[in-house]
Amino acid sequence: MTMIKDKTVLVTGGAQGIGRLVGEYLLQAGAKKLIIWDIDKRGCHEASRELRNAGHRVQFYVADTSKLADVERTAGSILKNVGEIDILVLAAGIVVGKNFVEHSHADIDRSINTNLLGVMHVTRAFLPHMIERGSGHIVTIASAAGLLPNRRMTAYVASKWGLVGWSESLRLELEKLGRKLHVTTVTPSYISTGMFEGVRAPLLTPILKPEKIARKIVSAINSNKILVRAPFMVHFIPLLRGILPSRLFDFVAGKIFGVYDSMTTFTGRRRPPQHQQRRRPRRFYRPRQKSQQATPPPSQ
Repeated sequence: MTMIKDKTVLVTGGAQGIGRLVGEYLLQAGAKKLIIWDIDKRGCHEASRELRNAGHRVQFYVADTSKLADVERTAGSILKNVGEIDILVLAAGIVVGKNFVEHSHADIDRSINTNLLGVMHVTRAFLPHMIERGSGHIVTIASAAGLLPNRRMTAYVASKWGLVGWSESLRLELEKLGRKLHVTTVTPSYISTGMFEGVRAPLLTPILKPEKIARKIVSAINSNKILVRAPFMVHFIPLLRGILPSRLFDFVAGKIFGVYDSMTTFTGRRRPPQHQQRRRPRRFYRPRQKSQQATPPPSQ
């Protein structure tokens, strides 16, 4: 069991979406401090302000995880000014929803650098301290797209396939050390955070509510669960791909379940107007009653 109480949490992509919710729920579960790492400066300010107003200790760093120089500089600053990280949630990610031939070289680089290489570099920066301490929990927000192919998601799928393989391999390495070092790999289908706005839900695979999958992730951290797959149909993907011939699997996934056409109507996230209020999620854990001094953000 990973104790969440009094732990320091770092969430990349933590200003919005799943990263934002997981960070909040971990604070509600008793985490001592949350560090938000995101490229969205305004989102960092908004999320930090709301969480501080709720009595939590929050700092943020505005940096691009797809750029190694930013990762090295920001990680160094966090280790110096905040200290070691107990729970690392890797939620930063992007999607380019178009056919591969329409991708620019910049689209390809940005997808792989953000979704895969950035995750690896951020982890590499904090992992030695976890190993030296003998404890730590890494949460990789991958995707069901890391388990099967799909049209109009080629670069995204490539990055998530790599991410699933890397995360599971890292878990094996850390388990070999025999310490309190844990890795949880999360492979959800589409989530209604706005990132996949406009997609069609495949048959028997409803679009997930972000609050529900965030609860599952926090629960998985607490219980040291290896895999989080949602919704339930995602559990069958490895089995079906393993036993069905490729053409038959394509027929089942594409024609029957409609997976391969799910991105046809994709539009992607559109930022809400500035006057629009951020919808507050339902409370998952009872907030801490102890009032805490708000921590000012570090200079960027």
